[in-house]
Amino acid sequence: MRGYFGIGAEGVSKAMNAGALFRTAHAFGASFLFTVDAACSRSELGKSDTSKSWAHVPLHDFESWRDIRLPAGCSLVGIELTESAIELPSFTHPPQAAYILGPERGSLSPEVTALCAHVVKIPTKFSVNVALAGAIVMYDRLLSMGRFARRPEMPGGPAESLPPPEFGPPLWVRKQRNREKLGESG
Repeated sequence: MRGYFGIGAEGVSKAMNAGALFRTAHAFGASFLFTVDAACSRSELGKSDTSKSWAHVPLHDFESWRDIRLPAGCSLVGIELTESAIELPSFTHPPQAAYILGPERGSLSPEVTALCAHVVKIPTKFSVNVALAGAIVMYDRLLSMGRFARRPEMPGGPAESLPPPEFGPPLWVRKQRNREKLGESG
């Protein structure tokens, strides 16, 4: 899968939730983790983060929304249950993304929401746990951006194997060929 992603939470107060989110992010191959205005300490995360993700994946602790620093070209994507948010199944994930979730008993701050390039919602009847919401988003990213065999028409496992990767000519050659085809037919 090309690109990278990071995931974090604003105002998270329960170390068990943050630790579970970061452990899951480590399992899904996150490139970085972060907190914004966290009310729990880094040392408390180990109670639920049994993979000790912070030892393998950079963890950034930002004191406030003003301190958020992302890599160049990285889109901040808010995960929030609002009317105007894009439903996750209809969302195309940016190749370089940082997903941010709100606190356990609240929402993303208006300031953080304003920083987001996109705001996405998980189409549930009510809000789910921060760690679970993060896991759903990361799984959706993997499904939509990963390389998997096509689902079968009937229940069960893949009916066909994964097609071999195709490596054609370089992108600039393909673009040139497409331009030549359009010029010939136009």
